[in-house]
Amino acid sequence: MAQQLREAMQRLTRNMPKMPNTPGGGGGGGGNLGSALAGTVGTLVGAGGLGYFAYNSLFTVEGGHRAVIFNRLQGMKDTVYGEGLNFNIPWFERPIIYDIRTRPCNLQTLTGSKDLQMVTIGVRVLHKPNPNQLVWIYQRLGMNYDERVLPSIMNECAKAVVAKYNANELLTKREQVSADIRKEIVARSSGFHVLLEDVAITHLAFSPEYARAVEAKQVAQQEAERAKYVVIGAQSEKQTIITKAKGEAASADLIGNAVKKNPGFMKLRRIEAAKEIADIVSKSGNKIYLNADSLLLNLLSDADEKFTKTVEDKKGFWSK
Repeated sequence: MAQQLREAMQRLTRNMPKMPNTPGGGGGGGGNLGSALAGTVGTLVGAGGLGYFAYNSLFTVEGGHRAVIFNRLQGMKDTVYGEGLNFNIPWFERPIIYDIRTRPCNLQTLTGSKDLQMVTIGVRVLHKPNPNQLVWIYQRLGMNYDERVLPSIMNECAKAVVAKYNANELLTKREQVSADIRKEIVARSSGFHVLLEDVAITHLAFSPEYARAVEAKQVAQQEAERAKYVVIGAQSEKQTIITKAKGEAASADLIGNAVKKNPGFMKLRRIEAAKEIADIVSKSGNKIYLNADSLLLNLLSDADEKFTKTVEDKKGFWSK
């Protein structure tokens, strides 16, 4: 470029009209002026070319980046340039800057589980290129290496791992599923010199039909548990009734034996019943006209005999 500018200025100088000779001599003044002008222009062009060369021979690599250089004569150079100021030959060499910081890549895919349930799974990968293999990556994958490699690898590995588990195992063994997916993706991406720092399952959803079936199963299990507790409660209530009946039967046997051994037991019970009835009647504001024998208030000696006779008459009536 500097040579072209120099040639253009020389042509301009040759085409400039010569100044006429001044009277009295000095015919060589016009030639001296043209020579001086051409020398000045050449100096300026040389300085401009030198500045252009110096400016384009330097390039800066920012933090978290690396550079590789393409040479027009020998192709890609094997050297990987680090951060800071670096040198190259203008026009003959061209620097290519790579970002080697960790970046995310997200993928969501629909696949099937081992028991043929459709599952929507989302996977996030944190990746970066291998700084020592940037020349290989540029020659075979280019600048957008992650778009060329990771989506297909993530999709294939996620589907291969999910197919090994049942739908319920994807929930109960989620950590193991994530570890298996990471192992598969790391093994596949290492062949492309892509480093992985983390692999995580960000989304896991089943089909609406499966979700409804799981909900119905949970409801049925809860109903079964509730029915089991109802049965346990009924058995407990039955046992309580049986125990109570046995207690009442035992109490009746004890009372019967007490009456047989000591007839005065019935009189004692009559006195206790009469005391309770008399207390209730005395506190009532109503007027009561009833037989004292019916209210068990007659505590005379012949009352027991009448009561016993009445009971025996009733027994004879029901026996007929």
